[in-house]
Amino acid sequence: MPDLLAILDALRVVANPQKAPQMKAYMKNQFEFLGVQSPALKEINALHLPKHRSVQEIDWEFIDACWANPYRELQYIALSYLGRNGHLLEVSHLPKLKNLLVDKSWWDTVDTIASLVGLLVRKYPELEQLMVTWSLDENLWIRRTAIEHQLAMKNETNTELMETILTNNFGTKEFFINKAIGWALREYSKTNPAWVREFLERYRHEMANLSIREAEKYV
Repeated sequence: MPDLLAILDALRVVANPQKAPQMKAYMKNQFEFLGVQSPALKEINALHLPKHRSVQEIDWEFIDACWANPYRELQYIALSYLGRNGHLLEVSHLPKLKNLLVDKSWWDTVDTIASLVGLLVRKYPELEQLMVTWSLDENLWIRRTAIEHQLAMKNETNTELMETILTNNFGTKEFFINKAIGWALREYSKTNPAWVREFLERYRHEMANLSIREAEKYV
């Protein structure tokens, strides 16, 4: 198990308290920050998180302890730990990932968790139907995760699944959903611009302007 107290001590050593209010404001004052910026955070990850080859199973107790901490940097540490050990994720871990999605939810953690969910869906394609269910969830962050989970799949993208999930989320004024729709299309346009152009032609009249602007960036 990573040493949470040692990690906290290391964070405090490199923290810049003058930066903390700015970081808090950037996240709409929802979370407390120590004032540790990304380069220093990466160094702490390298020093204090175990290499993935030495980890046999995911330490959810450590993750939960990080999530319970008031400082946002600890949630980032937890997600770095999960990212290093994504190969150990199993279907049984989905409820735990979902709990992280709905607790202390904001785009900074949700988008990272979406990529971890994507790893699981790629490993277990039978989870695709669950992503359709998530795309209709009452919680906007669960829906955003469903929209984004294929972002890194490139040629492995299931376009039928993407179409279903995106169209399930048309007609909303929710910024984080419309932004995610556009982002998903923009990323896939780097792999298959023809498909994205055809999608936009077919659904433009149903899509938010924000989604269209994002989607058209490379096409």
